Amino acid sequence: MSKPKHILVIRLSAMGDVAMTVPVLRALVLQYPEVKITVVSRPFFQPFFDGIPNVNFFGVDLKERHKGFVGLLRLFSDLRKLNIDAVADLHNVLRSKVVRTLFALSGKKVAATDKGRADKKALTNLTNKVFAPVKSMVERHVDTFKQLGFSVDLANPQFPEKAILSQEILSITGIKNQNWIGIAPFAQYESKVYPIDLMQEVIDGLAENKNHKIFLFGGGEKEIQLLNQLQNQHENVIVLAGKLKFKQELEVISNLDTMLSMDSGNAHIAAMLGVKVITLWGATHPYAGFKPFNQPDDYCLTSDREKYPLLPTSIYGNKKVEGYEDVMRTILPNTIIEKIEKELK
Repeated sequence: MSKPKHILVIRLSAMGDVAMTVPVLRALVLQYPEVKITVVSRPFFQPFFDGIPNVNFFGVDLKERHKGFVGLLRLFSDLRKLNIDAVADLHNVLRSKVVRTLFALSGKKVAATDKGRADKKALTNLTNKVFAPVKSMVERHVDTFKQLGFSVDLANPQFPEKAILSQEILSITGIKNQNWIGIAPFAQYESKVYPIDLMQEVIDGLAENKNHKIFLFGGGEKEIQLLNQLQNQHENVIVLAGKLKFKQELEVISNLDTMLSMDSGNAHIAAMLGVKVITLWGATHPYAGFKPFNQPDDYCLTSDREKYPLLPTSIYGNKKVEGYEDVMRTILPNTIIEKIEKELK
C-alpha cells in the first residue's frame, strides 16, 4: 500500500501540546519531502508552523462555524475539500475523534496518539505509585505517524534560524550585546508556579550580573502587575508582557540564550525553537512525558521527593494534595541561579 501524500494533523489546543507537535512535523517533512501536511488547530497557534516546508495551516473556528456537533460536520466538509489521504489525530479528544471517524468512514487511513493514561495514573497514584518515566508525548506522536507508515527519526533535530528582530521589537529589547535570559514565571495551575518571593530572589540574583538581560513573559493584567513588581527597577530586566504580539514574542524567544520556565507552554515553545530551557517542577514531574523536547534531564529542577514522597501528585497540576502546597520551596533560588549561570558559560 502506498504511503499517504497529504496528511491532516489535528491538534486543537493547548499551547504546550501544540508546540510539542512542531519538532515531530519538522522532522517528518525533512525526512519525507514528498509529503504535504495540513495542521488543524486554533488560529492563534498558526505562527508555530510558519516557515516549515510543506506544512499548511487550517484555523478551526470553534466559536461559530465549527461549534458543536453540526459544526464538526461542517469542519469535516471543509477539510474534505483539501484532498486528504490520511489523518493523524494528535489530540484524541471527543471533537477530534468525531472528525477522525468521519474520515475513516469515508475510506481514509487514520491514526491517533495514545496518551498513556494508565501509565500516567500509576505515576501519580498516592498509593502503589510506580515512579518510573512514561513515554514522552513527542515519542507518542512519532508512534502515531508510524501507524501511517512514516518512521520519524528525532535523533538529530533541526531548528529554525534565530529570527531577525524588527526595529519595533528592538525598540523594546535593545540590541543583543548581553546574555538574553527569558523567564516565564506562570503556569495554568498554582501547583506548578514557583513562589513569587523566591522568584524575586532569582531575578534579583541574575540581574546583579550586568552581562545578563532578562525578559519577563506572561499575559493578562494580573500577571503584568506581578511582572512589574518582579522587575524591581532593575535596568537589565524588561517586562515583555503586553508589549508585543504573540508572533513577535516567538521571535524574541528564538534569540534567547536560555529560558527559565515552569512546566508550561513557554517551556515547549522555547524548546521547539532550539533554545536551552531550565524548567521548575512542583506537583508535576518530567517523568509524566511532558519534559521539553531535546532538553537534558538535569535541566529539569524538581521538588524534593525525599521530603515529599508522594510527588508527582498530578499530571497537569490541577490536583491538590493537602500538605503539598509548598513543595516548590525545596527548589532553592541559588540552585536555579547557579544552573542558569553554568549553562550560559
